[in-house]
Amino acid sequence: MSESLICVIDDDAEVRGSLESFLRSCGYAVRTFASPDAFLACDAADAAACLVLDVQLGDANGLDFQEQLLGSDSHLPVILISGHGDIPMTVRAMKAGAVTFLPKPFEEDDMLRAIAEAVARDRERRAKRSESALLRARYDGLTGRERDVMGLVTAGLMNKQIAGRLALSEITVKIHRGNLMRKMEAESLADLVRMAEALGVREAVSRYNHG
Repeated sequence: MSESLICVIDDDAEVRGSLESFLRSCGYAVRTFASPDAFLACDAADAAACLVLDVQLGDANGLDFQEQLLGSDSHLPVILISGHGDIPMTVRAMKAGAVTFLPKPFEEDDMLRAIAEAVARDRERRAKRSESALLRARYDGLTGRERDVMGLVTAGLMNKQIAGRLALSEITVKIHRGNLMRKMEAESLADLVRMAEALGVREAVSRYNHG
């Protein structure tokens, strides 16, 4: 099925063992933990595609830990489980971005569907992060002058206007523009504008639209 790593945090050893056996039989890699601290102390936290998290964890609270993860800018998909769930608890979990909230004992099919959704979310998240890193690397590969031209182009200025602002000839601007389009692998001006917005540089250069 996949090599996706599913992490389970539950203070009940029997639940941990049962979930691990079941998920492994379904083709997933699995790591289990008795507490949030044990999970955070392990490098599995970064590799996990999904976290199955119990709400009642002895001295810890799964909902609090879910919100802690969210506050740390972690986008790890979380499935909450509880033997004593209620509507306010479910609402809180979903507001914090949980994939779903499953009451114990849960149906195996329900867990598998939730995990499939979580893994799909994680795959999409990682793809976007990889795309963002690639885009940043391309931008970092531009010369300072090419970045200047990109900023002015995506702010809506024409080549002649850019030449005037940068004290360059129009042909030189065209050369820089061609080079940066090639380096950024932009197929059109609209594509380049989208990249500038994704990089957060378009807003910084919007002032060039005025004056």
